[in-house]
Amino acid sequence: MAPRPIWKGYLKLSLVTCAVELSSATTHAEKVSFRVINRATGNTVKRQYVDAVTGKPLEDKNEVKGYEVDKDEYLLIEEDEIDALQIESSHTMNLDGFVDKSEIEQIYLDTPYYVVPADKVSLEAFAVIRDALQAKKMAGLARIVLYRRERPVVIEPLGKGMLLTTLRYESTVRKPAAVFEDIEDVKMDKEMLDLATHIIEKKKTRFDPEKFEDHYENALLELIRAKQAGRKPPVVKAAPAPSNVVNLFDALRKSLAAEGGGEEPAPEAATGKSGGKAAAKKRAEGGSSGKRKSA
Repeated sequence: MAPRPIWKGYLKLSLVTCAVELSSATTHAEKVSFRVINRATGNTVKRQYVDAVTGKPLEDKNEVKGYEVDKDEYLLIEEDEIDALQIESSHTMNLDGFVDKSEIEQIYLDTPYYVVPADKVSLEAFAVIRDALQAKKMAGLARIVLYRRERPVVIEPLGKGMLLTTLRYESTVRKPAAVFEDIEDVKMDKEMLDLATHIIEKKKTRFDPEKFEDHYENALLELIRAKQAGRKPPVVKAAPAPSNVVNLFDALRKSLAAEGGGEEPAPEAATGKSGGKAAAKKRAEGGSSGKRKSA
């Protein structure tokens, strides 16, 4: 059964237009969820707005949005006034530019949605736009009003349908330099770098989302089943928190061995082309290179 659409409107490429529907590409329906319960009565509770000054509960008919124009002074905005704000992207996604999807930095990608034709009449135009994007290996840029916010989006072909991903505005993305600027430059030891790359090579795999398992969710379910059966909740011992590595070189060697790389990696990786054994010995004796702390 197809999910209920969260948006209906039109997709437009120049003079070609088709009716489309948007539905969420992800779901949280299977996740464990909890209700707030009154411990004394066992009843569920509900939230209620309360007047901040009088302390009295607020009736639904008196709820209204307010925009603060001055301290404790609000401009009241009615729901129908907001609903009356209809711009082009409220009902039409106009493909006004095309890019290689790989050009979009990962940090700007937000929420994915599936796009399908809304009716049989729109199927041919939908297929033309989808297949043209596929032929050019391009993604289209557009805008859409979703949840009362206009959002930039990127649309790309995906099988028989299309995938729309909302994008974050540039002004909402913190620049990495502002966060990373305090990280000091490190003169990297080639031997340690070789060891680390060997570990990565040993653990190389293929992306398979079916292998992802929510261990915390499983622990919650086990707790629930145990309480339902009248058993004591299982005791889950927390793994010890890792500490900073004192001898990074030794930690890398042991890590490689643990991953099936043997006690020693390839000669060039373990010892370097010259002087590697002496350097390793110095580290084992507590040399400055070996005491470099892991981040």
